[in-house]
Amino acid sequence: MAFVRYYVGDVVQMKKSHPCGSDKWEVKRIGTDFLIVCKGCGHQLLMPRPKFEKAAKKLLSRLPEHE
Repeated sequence: MAFVRYYVGDVVQMKKSHPCGSDKWEVKRIGTDFLIVCKGCGHQLLMPRPKFEKAAKKLLSRLPEHE
């Protein structure tokens, strides 16, 4: 399994969808915990790093300065 480095502003697809129906989340804060925001309804979620890395399916988009 490859290591993926996440940056603020990345949009990731999660394995499970949010109750609003969207499975796309934007990363707002990185550290021991990740603050992610649902792209469908705007709900914010603070998730521990190991749980986030396990739940993230793939990286959908990244800001140009981080490529």
